[in-house]
Amino acid sequence: LPADTVTIAEVAKTAGYATATFGKWGMGFFGTSGDPLKQGVDHFFGYNCQRHAHSYFPTYLFDDDQPFILPGNDGETVGETYAQELIQNDMIRWVREQGDKPFMLFYAITLPHGRHEIDDYGIYKDNPWTEQQKAYAAQITRMDTDIGELADTLRELGIAENTLLVFSGDNGSSFSPESEFGKLFKQASNGLRGYKRGMYEGALRQAAFAWWPGTIPAGRVDDQPWAFWDLMPTFVEISGAQPPAGYETDGYSLVEYLKGGPAPKRDYFYWELHPGDRPIQAARFGDWKAVRNG
Repeated sequence: LPADTVTIAEVAKTAGYATATFGKWGMGFFGTSGDPLKQGVDHFFGYNCQRHAHSYFPTYLFDDDQPFILPGNDGETVGETYAQELIQNDMIRWVREQGDKPFMLFYAITLPHGRHEIDDYGIYKDNPWTEQQKAYAAQITRMDTDIGELADTLRELGIAENTLLVFSGDNGSSFSPESEFGKLFKQASNGLRGYKRGMYEGALRQAAFAWWPGTIPAGRVDDQPWAFWDLMPTFVEISGAQPPAGYETDGYSLVEYLKGGPAPKRDYFYWELHPGDRPIQAARFGDWKAVRNG
């Protein structure tokens, strides 16, 4: 990540927020311009590498910029110390430590993801599935439980009504709808065409939820589209932050939409991915979409 890129953490700090990132950071190693601690993050806990995060029983994790060993792990097989347990515990600890002070938390949770490793199959242990399928289902349930613990903690601390929680996946299903996994977990793409690393709706269209008790109407379901890049201007409006020099965004604030209004109007959505020698691209104009595959 270039040094002059303005991150949401840097914006948050202008409004007096404490900032933290948990889980996976793949935008630069420590000591580089992409170092999370150089990009406005006060506290980091987790993996500092995309590929490293493919192991749920790694040999080490980072607490800020300091690596520490996870006992009983070789990084290649299911070991003794489950990384997600440590990440979740540190995240909850940090939230409690903030008390009623304003904070911005980016939780890049790695569940569910290959290599589909888990410390406990839970309710799926007796299902007539492969070990990988049981682990995948258990990862999703573990993620649900961990996000639930965060919501419960916000309630317990008495700050739920002053906190916006946004949860979303980052891409569509990792599995072809015709694969064994795709057929078993058919809800993953909701019948949409394509899957991860593509430009069709099965790759790009993601469900999300936003929770802000007392501000966001409970139980509302809406299919108007918005994008990740809308979160930055949303936070700027909510927090009253004064973005530093270099701040740019293609997004639109979602505040009125979250309160029950319409989604922001825009001319188009645009996506681009570089999986090989040539990029794949998609643009959406209203209900029409153009896709270029290489």
